[in-house]
Amino acid sequence: MIKQLRKVGNSNALILDKPILELLGLEEDGQVQLTIQDGNLIVTPARPKLVSPEELSDKLDYVMKKRQEVLRRLAQ
Repeated sequence: MIKQLRKVGNSNALILDKPILELLGLEEDGQVQLTIQDGNLIVTPARPKLVSPEELSDKLDYVMKKRQEVLRRLAQ
């Protein structure tokens, strides 16, 4: 999934869709841990929440349907 950084004051923000926040167990104003590994930015919840396999599947289906055009172009 490709996301675009947005200018916020003197910084840039990464806007995450609600289903992604739910998958991560995050809410508005939630805290995340940022790690840089091999040139990649890894974002993980500071306090992870367990998600059931069914809930994970539902949220992934939602994101895939919503972003199907972008995912199709990336696969080409």
